[in-house]
Parts: sequence; C-alpha cells; structure tokens
Amino acid sequence: MEIKSGSIYVLQSLSDHPYIKENKNIIHKIGVTTGKVNKRITEALKDATYLLANVEVVATYSIPGNIVPHKLEKLIHKVLQSAQLDIVIDDRFGNPVKPQEWFLVPLNIVDQIILRIKDSTLDLYNYNPVTGTLEKMGLNE
Repeated sequence: MEIKSGSIYVLQSLSDHPYIKENKNIIHKIGVTTGKVNKRITEALKDATYLLANVEVVATYSIPGNIVPHKLEKLIHKVLQSAQLDIVIDDRFGNPVKPQEWFLVPLNIVDQIILRIKDSTLDLYNYNPVTGTLEKMGLNE
C-alpha cells in the first residue's frame, strides 16, 4: 500500500501583469506541499511568491510515501531550470523579489514529469524550452 506523503501542485496566476496575462497558459507555479494546497494559497494576493496575485489550482498529484517531498520539489525545479520564469516584482513593501517556482512550461510537460516520477527516471531528464520537450540527458546535448 502506498502512503501519500504530500502533493505536487500546479498553479496559474490571475495577475494583471501584461506578460503574465499574455502567457497565462504556459506560466505555471510548480511546488510541493505536505499540507492542503487550498490553504497554502489563501494569502496569494499578498505574497510575492505568488506574484502578488490570486492563483488557481490547475492540477494536483499525490506523492508516493517513499519520496521525500522537498527533495522531489528540488528535482522537479532542476529539470525545469531552463524554463524558469525570469521576472522580478516588488513585494508589498516595495522590495524586489524574484519568484523561483514559476516556469514557462505547458501542462502536458508537467504530466510527463509525473510519469517520470512514477517510473523513477525523472533525474535522467531535462526540459528543452526550444523544442518544448522533456529530453533524456545525453541524447540531445
């Protein structure tokens, strides 16, 4: 029997920022939580991590009990590093913040990442933003 140790969540921003609005369908925040996703995002409007905007949950996936959630999050972010959203916004105190968990990646790639987690091969892949594909390392470098 699998024991759920947390969830991977995928969010979309409801920000009015022109770039974010224009690219809404491929800008996603991908994170991991051991709590409830809806509780985590209740103060999104006040948090630069969430681009100071409300967000909507577009997908959640259970993490099997044999996986350490924060290590999995680091691995997912490493795989998607080449597609990290490069944006700086001012927090509610006027301090510049560069959110780290937002990526320019379509949802079907997140689904592929979940498959790679399930078959324990995610560490062999990187996302190629030019081709828009998840590629096995060493084959296309």
